[in-house]
Amino acid sequence: MDEIEKIARRYRSVAKLSFALIYALCVSVAVNVFWTPGKIYGSGVTGLAQLISTVSQRWLPFTIGVPVLYAVLNLPLLILSWKKIGHDFTIYTIVAVILSTIFMHIMPPVQIKFDPIICAIFGGLFNGVGTGLALKNELSTGGLDIISIVLRKKFGKSVGTINIAFNILVVIGAGCLFGWVQALYTILSIFVNGRVIDSIYTRNQKLQVIIVTSHPDKVIEKIQDEMRRGITIIHDVEGAYQHSSKTMLFTVISQYELPKFRTAMHCSDPYAFVSITEAKLIMGRFYQEHIY
Repeated sequence: MDEIEKIARRYRSVAKLSFALIYALCVSVAVNVFWTPGKIYGSGVTGLAQLISTVSQRWLPFTIGVPVLYAVLNLPLLILSWKKIGHDFTIYTIVAVILSTIFMHIMPPVQIKFDPIICAIFGGLFNGVGTGLALKNELSTGGLDIISIVLRKKFGKSVGTINIAFNILVVIGAGCLFGWVQALYTILSIFVNGRVIDSIYTRNQKLQVIIVTSHPDKVIEKIQDEMRRGITIIHDVEGAYQHSSKTMLFTVISQYELPKFRTAMHCSDPYAFVSITEAKLIMGRFYQEHIY
């Protein structure tokens, strides 16, 4: 059993390093191929690094490159992560930041002038894919992720206003430096980036599930084996067609858990009637597994 755990741990490590590499490539393409030529900024620390780099280029006697600023801005956050979150988490985050810095440095900005809308959409798309895949595979990309995790550990919930404040700063910077049309393109890119991340990283999306089954004990046991979810049981419901006695089960799962739920239902009662809808608001206790 110990050997299996070692193999699984090694596999997870290789997977995290692989997705750190994918993220680094995606963010480098976003910055150097689309955002920089289109005079568009990204979100979070990446956008702030671009903003400071542009300010140095215009008003300082020397220019500070985006890769250097990206690494420097992440440095105090990585120190905070090492002290407040954990060493393993920080090591993988350091790898992601280092790879991103290297690829942004060695990948020269393209000289081809794309339409700004193309730059905004594809920049957001590439960065969103990289970030979404990293988060889905339990890997942090640094930056505001670290602040959110630290605050969540301290206060029990993620503070989204930090991300909003950073992105407002980036948009205002884009407007002041390049004009408000470019600020609009920056907003478009940040929006695309966010939507792509949401479509890939589905851990926080909730689904309401209603199950009508003749084998409630098997279904409950299998679901609770696969995931940590409470289930409400309604006994003695009746089907209108055959007037047979059934049991109705009610639970809420995350979109991320949907494949596990499908497997549990297939193994316990493949003929059960299942209705799944999006849950807009959850009040009361809902177990949310934190990655870190």
